[in-house]
Amino acid sequence: MSTGMNRREFLHLAEVGGTLCLSGSSLWAFGSRSKAAKLISPGCRKTKVKVARLYMGTSHGLWPKPNLDFQKEIRFYESEFAKLKDELSDVDFAVDELVTSPEQVNRIKSKLENVDGILAIHFNIGIRPILNEILSIGQPTMVFAVPYSGHGWVGFGGLRKQPLGAKMDCILSRDLQQLAVAIRPFRAIHHMREAKILNLSTRSFSEYAADIKGKFGTEIKQIELKRMLNVYNSIKDSAAKAEADQWIKNAERVVEPSSEDIFKSSKLALAFEKLLDEEEATVMTVDCYGTMWDKTIKLPAYPCLGFARLNNMGLGGICESDLRSAMTHILFQGLVGKPGFISDPTVDESQNAIILAHCLGTPKMNGPDKPAASYKLRTVMERREGVVPQVEMRVGEKVTQAILIGKDTLRYFTGEIVDTPVSLEDDRGCRTKITVRVDGDVTRLWQNWTSGLHRQTCYGDITQELGYFCRFKEINMVNESA
Repeated sequence: MSTGMNRREFLHLAEVGGTLCLSGSSLWAFGSRSKAAKLISPGCRKTKVKVARLYMGTSHGLWPKPNLDFQKEIRFYESEFAKLKDELSDVDFAVDELVTSPEQVNRIKSKLENVDGILAIHFNIGIRPILNEILSIGQPTMVFAVPYSGHGWVGFGGLRKQPLGAKMDCILSRDLQQLAVAIRPFRAIHHMREAKILNLSTRSFSEYAADIKGKFGTEIKQIELKRMLNVYNSIKDSAAKAEADQWIKNAERVVEPSSEDIFKSSKLALAFEKLLDEEEATVMTVDCYGTMWDKTIKLPAYPCLGFARLNNMGLGGICESDLRSAMTHILFQGLVGKPGFISDPTVDESQNAIILAHCLGTPKMNGPDKPAASYKLRTVMERREGVVPQVEMRVGEKVTQAILIGKDTLRYFTGEIVDTPVSLEDDRGCRTKITVRVDGDVTRLWQNWTSGLHRQTCYGDITQELGYFCRFKEINMVNESA
């Protein structure tokens, strides 16, 4: 099985792969897919996610029935995986084996050491020695078992508490769509290892970058202002004008920004894409309230429009050189293919709610292949300049808010959007706002709050996926509202 592709093959896939890859067109943020690009994203990788799919069965097992036809069982699962082909289009089942003894596992051990994760599908009784041999390799391992697979589940809980089972988790369900869920943490592990963050800043972050590289494989590279300006100046005015026209055309209303400001912001947005392309990077962040802003902005425009555009594309645009939010954003995209919304929260105990606000909103919070939400073009609230999309998110949407702190802690909570206060009269706080009724206790939430202001929020309750990822990467997961 193929484990990767060369540059020519990658570009060909980008041209013909449709839903797999990004478009390099400046209109991509609004749904056009007219041109191929070399950018790396959760839906378009240099290499595929490598998964070992192992079917565990024993010839002597008499339960759920004697003489279970393993080949028939495998054909059944293959048909179910075929139904999930769209979600699993980036997955290479690099090892695909029926294993009926620990010795068989040992013979393919070298192959198992080179995958992102192992999906072990449980057939019948008596597989524990096989499973123990799989776990001894130390790879993230998800055991999947439908009802009547055997009685092994009674020991899985205890095994998870032992050193041997430290990187094991289980999905025990007849819902076969959970086969795709089982692979999501492997995808996140893979994508974080491939990801590259460009940080336009003069601040030092070498110690954090080294820790992150060692733990996840993610590269964080410092970009100098001079290079950014050179790339900005290389963008054709005609391309920037076309990009600006699209933002204006698709906006519900242009409130404060001038056409010149929108043009400059659009030109910087295209420069971000070009720079990411040159670096084969995933995420762009700028120290926009720090070393790139000192009474007069040092960039020709605020980066907000460019950040929103990258988020729409399935890449990442992160405010204020917030590297922790950048890592959390990459995690969200790897797990569920959705961007994060960075926020400066404020609390309303009367509604058991927290209001999440930031000037930068992303229209495509459901992911790059889903419709964009409506937005207005506004200025940055505090500065009364620049250009940001003020996005109206969807009331009733479940959300997960999280932040990856260092390399070993993830703080999170969940809730539901109950209001999106974006009227022009509502001028307090940042431009894009959502009121989230917390699933737990908002009082406990603010009492437990630590590690700074910013958090990342994505659509959906993804605590299941986060839990698997954190277990496999040995990260302490803390519910801040519990």
